[in-house]
Amino acid sequence: MSLQSSDPQTTLLPLIRREFPRVEADANGRSRIFFENAAGSLVLQRVADAEAKARIDCSANVDAPSWESKRNEEVILEGRQAVSDLLNVNDADCIVSGESATSLLFHLGYAIGKELSGRENIVTTDYEHYANVNPWLELEQRRLVKEVRFARFDPKSGLLDLSHLESLVDEDTRVIAVSGVSNVLGSKTPLDRVLRIAKQSSAYTVLDAVHTVAHLPFDIQRTPFDFVVFSAYKLFSRRGSFMYGRKDLLGSLKPYKVLPAPEEPPGNWEMGTRDQALFASIAASIEYLEWLGGKVEQQVGHVVDGYSGRRRLVNAALTWIEEYERGLSLAMLRGTNGAEGLSTMNGIETYGITDASKVQFRVPTFTFNIINADPLKAAQYLWEKHAIAVLAENHGGFYSRTLKTYGKSIGVRASPVHFNTIGEVGTFLHALKDTVGHFGS
Repeated sequence: MSLQSSDPQTTLLPLIRREFPRVEADANGRSRIFFENAAGSLVLQRVADAEAKARIDCSANVDAPSWESKRNEEVILEGRQAVSDLLNVNDADCIVSGESATSLLFHLGYAIGKELSGRENIVTTDYEHYANVNPWLELEQRRLVKEVRFARFDPKSGLLDLSHLESLVDEDTRVIAVSGVSNVLGSKTPLDRVLRIAKQSSAYTVLDAVHTVAHLPFDIQRTPFDFVVFSAYKLFSRRGSFMYGRKDLLGSLKPYKVLPAPEEPPGNWEMGTRDQALFASIAASIEYLEWLGGKVEQQVGHVVDGYSGRRRLVNAALTWIEEYERGLSLAMLRGTNGAEGLSTMNGIETYGITDASKVQFRVPTFTFNIINADPLKAAQYLWEKHAIAVLAENHGGFYSRTLKTYGKSIGVRASPVHFNTIGEVGTFLHALKDTVGHFGS
């Protein structure tokens, strides 16, 4: 599929960028390029407006007769329905909200742990975020499972070793937990093949979709994981998270809860009073995708056949985003605007897929190191000299196991998304070349 019938750089991108108040400059007025989206994307204006309105207009709690209380209930339901449309879920009661993806995965892990005997195992991967690792290691440490097994990935290609994953799954596997996209490598996990492997066991299937939902469409009907977790702030919204769970499993598992809380989902999974502003915010994010889908629906054509209404437009938007971002990945790897790309630039060690012919297997999230340079200082130089926002965490690793495979504890990550431009990629690559020269001199 090609979406090149019109040039998004001159037509659609300016409209998209107007939706993000800080896309051109930060709050201090400094013009900069924002390539930190994997850590938390820029926020939509409509999200900020919706959050403020819900916070002020619906401050009364639910279950009371006042208008403010009833409107609060409506806002929460609208948010659940919006997430349902994002994931193509048919029942909004399958959508659970939480503080973070980490908190939801721990919550899920504790509930599953109540069923375990200590003989079972859990299978995950070596490129997981620790949010999808430590909840399972917790069960191992408490001797509720015998072991947690890690499927390796190929360090050269950055792709998951599915044969190794399959070899780890047996009749005692109780959970198979994978990321849809690596937050360090940008590698896409072949989810349909993971689900085929999962059929060999009675395991729960858990998808960490935190680094997935902003980059490509996801359909629970076509990729039926038992549980799917994502964070709103990676989808142009505010802090907070959501989990889809199969209705029967949300009802049969026994999460920790206070006695008066509902026995049925989603209320049995949600601890404390719901934040109506979170639901208003995520509904505004999905509204944005619906708006974008209306702009690109004709371009994606038959790809969204079978969908209707908001689900069709959201799917159209994310289909377009996936293809547009493929162009960003190609520009990062091959170079653009006279700049050399990451695949050939000397002095750079890039992790994951660098073969441009395999760009369909990644999103534009790139982690690298400048040889013999401190990653923290390199990121600082890119910011101070070139006004490019990238990330190198001082505790390293982007909360992921991934860099262990490369014998590293820290790297620099540049993560453009669909509101970034090819021109910004070129500027970044020129700046990176200068940074290599600075630390090599």
